[in-house]
Amino acid sequence: MSDSLLSPEQVYLDANATTPVLPCIAQVVSHTMQICFGNPSSPHITGIQAKHLLEQTRENARTVIGAKEGNILFTSGATEGIQTAVVSTLINAKTHKIDNPVLLYGATEHKAVPNTLKHWNDVLGINAKILAIPVNSKGILDLTFIAEHIPNALMICTMAVNNETGVYQDLDAIEQTIRFLNPDVSWMVDCVQALGKKQLNLSATTIDYAPFSGHKLYAPKGIGFLYIRAGSAYTPFIAGGGQESGMRSGTENLPGIAGLNKLFSLLLDRSDTTFKPIDVLNSYRAQIKCAIEDTFGDVTFNHSFEHSVPTTLNFAVNELTSKEVIDLFDAAGIRVSGGSACSTGSSTSFVLDAMGVKQWQSENAIRLSFGPAATAEEIANACESIRALKAILQANCLIVSDSATPHQDVCALGLTQFRHQGACCWLYVSENKQAIIIDPIVELIPRLEKIANTQNLTIKAVLNTHTHQERHCGVTLLRSVLGSRCDDIEIDKLGWPIHAAYIDLNNQRLEKIATPGHSEDSVSYVLKNEDNHINYCFCGDLILPAGLGNTSLAGGNAKAMAHSILALAEQLDETSVICSGHDYLQCFAMNWEAEQQQTPLLNGLINGQMSIDEFVTEKQLDDQAKEKSRSQLCGYVTALPESYIQQLNFDSAKAMLTKNDAYLIDTREPYEHGANNVSQLFRTKEIKTLNIPLSRMANALMEGQLSKSGKYILLCRSGNRSKLAAANLTQLGYQTVYNLEGGLALSL
Repeated sequence: MSDSLLSPEQVYLDANATTPVLPCIAQVVSHTMQICFGNPSSPHITGIQAKHLLEQTRENARTVIGAKEGNILFTSGATEGIQTAVVSTLINAKTHKIDNPVLLYGATEHKAVPNTLKHWNDVLGINAKILAIPVNSKGILDLTFIAEHIPNALMICTMAVNNETGVYQDLDAIEQTIRFLNPDVSWMVDCVQALGKKQLNLSATTIDYAPFSGHKLYAPKGIGFLYIRAGSAYTPFIAGGGQESGMRSGTENLPGIAGLNKLFSLLLDRSDTTFKPIDVLNSYRAQIKCAIEDTFGDVTFNHSFEHSVPTTLNFAVNELTSKEVIDLFDAAGIRVSGGSACSTGSSTSFVLDAMGVKQWQSENAIRLSFGPAATAEEIANACESIRALKAILQANCLIVSDSATPHQDVCALGLTQFRHQGACCWLYVSENKQAIIIDPIVELIPRLEKIANTQNLTIKAVLNTHTHQERHCGVTLLRSVLGSRCDDIEIDKLGWPIHAAYIDLNNQRLEKIATPGHSEDSVSYVLKNEDNHINYCFCGDLILPAGLGNTSLAGGNAKAMAHSILALAEQLDETSVICSGHDYLQCFAMNWEAEQQQTPLLNGLINGQMSIDEFVTEKQLDDQAKEKSRSQLCGYVTALPESYIQQLNFDSAKAMLTKNDAYLIDTREPYEHGANNVSQLFRTKEIKTLNIPLSRMANALMEGQLSKSGKYILLCRSGNRSKLAAANLTQLGYQTVYNLEGGLALSL
């Protein structure tokens, strides 16, 4: 598609999500598409050959999973297999005589299982109660719970190996518990992650259904198979032409089945070394574990290796978010995930939540997984690539350097915004490394502590703009953590030095202005330069991007808010940057001019279009109306009109950068930017490539890093962050702003 980055080969460590098709399997698939392409239902020689391949694969599947009896049904994948098992069971159970029927599933099952149970339970009118079987801290199912509920169960669903943690279940113990109390209940075991990693002997068990998926083990996507025990209930999920002996209609996916056949032959050939034995896989895991610990230092592994297959490592880097770790890995060409690929977007891992891990571990879990066909060279390369990140982490204050003289390329001079669930914390560092921290967030204290220590900052003040109604005060805790880095002075409840009229920061000074309205104790801090110009106004939740603070909370007062706004308006000018306590619209940077344009109520008051009394009436009505329909506690904002952002593909962006007035802005964080050479990718001069992450957008606005007459192409990993930044710049009056469509992901 385009030139590659400095690291042209990706390090793929997300095998539990999907795997590449092995070259020998891809060759067989291609051959079947072009040469042995017959329809197994056709009576001629080409069809007979296709039918032979189909049945040969079925027999090989039996050998691989130890299923001498029962049926092997080819499917599109595990999800179809799960549907088939659940539908077959529930249709058969429609005539049950149980008074209080239940459907049981493991609390750490893939979401496909409980969602399927809930769907068909409703559609078929079974009206059974659906219960999640709890697990212990190691992820092992609670046999006592199973024993308690299995007598009333219509179906129980467990899994052989968990997709997020690699934890495997003791199927023998589960079977004994089930069959002792309910010999006839339908039992499905998700075996997707077990294939190629655990020895299976399904005919020796009373498992009724076992779904498998090809793409989790080097076969193509869109092919899988389902084991059905002899005598178990079965209803065709797909009706039609009667293929698969009437069990699953639709012309068989012969190329995919041929891929499975080759996979099975590799698994069965003891002389073949493609798939590694358990001792080798254990050594791979040990190597990767060492590389992770050597690189990140303080790491918590979220599962017991003793109870897990060796191909999965689930961990959290203490004091770093999963987003930061994944973004860094991705920028360096290392592919990992934050839990299940099918559950991306969730704030926590339901698997880890069920295991009772701490919330921060669940929120920031990283899943690293490799396939059982990984080579020693691939693992060594992965470990080398992971260790190469240590210098970047140290330079960006993400880990503490173990060197006596650490080299740090990045210092947080100027203003940096930190965010947590819509709340904003601000760090300002002067040129002589004196710093103020405003509205500290408890969850971000480890990060702030690390920055202060690695950058050797002198903390002049840790301040709140008001007593935050929705969270604990971080001032006292942060000051205690920072210790001697903070000035040892008497402070008020918001952190301001009691006997100080202002705080000196090199050639600038921070002043406090009482601005009640959102709360009685609300204040604003204004940072003035040598010319007495207000560069930054830290106004807490008095003023929000495109909105105003909530006055309906205890201590809120719309009239006081009006007077506070007018008092600030006398001191601010159009270029003063507004730094709020919350940013619900993800604006990141907002100056006083744009704030007035985007907040009609604010603008009407300041420009004399409404009186204070009129402001009070309208604000109170507005708060009352929005309180019923909005979830924001601290203030209400008006959704901004969606800005039209021009999109450029990679080639168009590269062509535009050949012109003198075009610049590239990398909106990723510095640690991502430092992991690869974006200038080289676009074949442009480094001087024309700026790294302005969203967290530093307000600083760039005040420092004049951008010109409104300039032409800017914004990029990030996927195009999402850069689109936000482009919209932000457009709102601020920058007219010629482009977004790299699809980000770097579609440019490599």
